[in-house]
Amino acid sequence: MTTEGFDCSSCKESLYGRKYIQAGEGPFCIPCYDAHFANTCDECKELIGHDCRELYYEDRHYHEGCFRCFRCDCSLADEPFTCQGEELLCNGCYCREFSSQCIACQQVVMPGSRKLEYNGQTWHEHCFLCSSCQEPIGSRSFIPDQKDYYCVPCYESKFAPRCTHCKKSLTKGGVTYRDEPWHRECFVCTGCRTPLAGQQFTSQEEQPFCLQCFGNLYAKKCRACAKPITGFGGGKYVSFEDRHWHHHCFSCSRCAASLVGKGFIPEKDEILCRDCAGSSL
Repeated sequence: MTTEGFDCSSCKESLYGRKYIQAGEGPFCIPCYDAHFANTCDECKELIGHDCRELYYEDRHYHEGCFRCFRCDCSLADEPFTCQGEELLCNGCYCREFSSQCIACQQVVMPGSRKLEYNGQTWHEHCFLCSSCQEPIGSRSFIPDQKDYYCVPCYESKFAPRCTHCKKSLTKGGVTYRDEPWHRECFVCTGCRTPLAGQQFTSQEEQPFCLQCFGNLYAKKCRACAKPITGFGGGKYVSFEDRHWHHHCFSCSRCAASLVGKGFIPEKDEILCRDCAGSSL
């Protein structure tokens, strides 16, 4: 290479025998290179020379010695750090000032670590344990009970009422019969096994029955129509000796006139109004 015309592209001084840096379309002497191409340190506001180790974060540049924690002044050159607003903080300072403390182990919950927050308190994910089985609850559902927390299976096993019929835990949608809890699907008619939840029913010897089964099995039968007399729904009936009638069935055996509230005369298996009884004499 000839030295003739080998000058700095900026100040035009000869670079013969001097250090230079090739940048862009031409060589530059060291002072000119620093003046034109070096970045300014965001901390000390001085140029970061070509011979300095330069560190940068986002759009900010620093001398190695200026890249420090804004709180404790320790170097961040080879350490993890966090940006809080305009401030760069080492992990220790950030955790002490901004991170939560695990309520279980009393240790800091480090930024980026998996955690659980509930009711203003924080846990490491592996520290949030079921108070019964002591297994980590993780992302599963849980149920609080005063100062304790339970996974759903443990809570149901420990606290939930048990169905009178199947003895399994009853957590929702149950019914109460004789002050005892039942699953809706377990509360059925003793006779036909039809579900009784939300339906009219009655009981016989403490066993629940639908109205139809109760009528068929236990109710008195109308002497006229032979259907059960249950009395449900406000139905009225008439009894005479060991015979029974629905109100609307209690009528003269001859003329079918209603005998409700009227005098009548029994004649063998019949009941007669006074007129029909008189005409048969």
